Amino acid sequence: MNDENGNSNSTPDPEDIRRLWEQMMSQGFDPEALASAAGFDGSPESLQQLFANIQGAFFLPTPPEEGSGVNWQAAALKAKEIAKVGSVALDDKDRKNLTDSIGIANLWLNEATSISEVAIEAKLLSRALWVDDALPLFRALAEPVADRMNRSLGEAIQSQLPEELAETLKGASEIMRSAGAMMFAMQLGQSLGQLSQEAITGSEIGLPIYAEQRPAFITQNITEFVKGLDLGPDSDQVYIYLVLRELAHTRLFKHSKWLREKVVAQIREYASGISVDTGRMEELSEGFDPENPEEIRIALESGAFLAETSQEQQQALERIETNLALIEGWVDAVTTEAAKRLPKGEAIREAIRRRRATGGPAERTFQTLVGLSLRPKRMREASELWQKIGAAVGNEKRDSLWDHPDLLPTDKDIDEPEKFVARLKADLGLGDAMDQALRDLLDE
Repeated sequence: MNDENGNSNSTPDPEDIRRLWEQMMSQGFDPEALASAAGFDGSPESLQQLFANIQGAFFLPTPPEEGSGVNWQAAALKAKEIAKVGSVALDDKDRKNLTDSIGIANLWLNEATSISEVAIEAKLLSRALWVDDALPLFRALAEPVADRMNRSLGEAIQSQLPEELAETLKGASEIMRSAGAMMFAMQLGQSLGQLSQEAITGSEIGLPIYAEQRPAFITQNITEFVKGLDLGPDSDQVYIYLVLRELAHTRLFKHSKWLREKVVAQIREYASGISVDTGRMEELSEGFDPENPEEIRIALESGAFLAETSQEQQQALERIETNLALIEGWVDAVTTEAAKRLPKGEAIREAIRRRRATGGPAERTFQTLVGLSLRPKRMREASELWQKIGAAVGNEKRDSLWDHPDLLPTDKDIDEPEKFVARLKADLGLGDAMDQALRDLLDE
């Protein structure tokens, strides 16, 4: 490498190293070119510098933390970079709409649920602040599968190294892992950044981003969502409805202190058991085209590296989806009851249901990265179950089912709500002779 005067420059060009690193997975790789670009002369000191230069070429400000499959610093930087695009400050009118709605929503929820309100003040977030606050939850959800995938990807890449460098770079596994961690971080950062432009509340994905159960609202996104419904003078009803949903979420998780950690643990357990398609990784690394460095990114984004789920994994996934559906169903049922005073309440409910059913591109990206959909498939059926339970035994008895995980309805109960309600009434001593006859008939 020469400077503008033609003299030798000992500082390697990161772009040269990056380009040559990409060629490590192609048949045309030139090991001498990489060594020359990095200033490698064969000494241990020079080898150490080579590794440092490769790390710098991949813009790794720090390597991934021990045991982590994602460079979280890089993921956060990427997410906030996207979050800041088009961001605007909250104006006083929007702030007043939200604060006024919180007072109204708490009063109406007191009539719709026996679970007491949360005393913590709501937090109004920008998109970038949402990234900061949501990152710990997404880290807990994504880390198990990210670690498995990156280790497998690093092994697949290292297996394709030319024989000339196999011995020299045998200690490069950490650099390989760092490169894999960066690739996953960029994808997850992209997904989180896009989610920051779509999320409306702190419980957008069905789990609250705050362990202390603090309601939160991404103000710019709420304003854009309200404008998109085009309700004119009735737009204040949308604010109230959205606040009702968020406060119902936070009440539920505050009441059931075990709920958030239980679902997070289920997701982590499911993710840690995900199988990686090493054959697909090796195939991609063997046929890697240096002219198309996006190939690995596209493969990560499409979920091509995730193997088919086993029967045990599918059953675990169904348990998670049932829990998410029960949570969303309860929130929907309580919000619907609390919003009965809103003339446009049902129309707003359907708009939110459609939005939650379809999701956006960012959520689909997260699904392919982690192998888990954030949208419960059976929310409507679960909502109907909770409504029937409330009508049969009252809100207090309905809400008491959240006191312990063993009391909650199962996936089968969502399919057969009448049977569950009959059993519940019998357990509570609320049945009569007709109920008993019906129960006997159903049991037969």
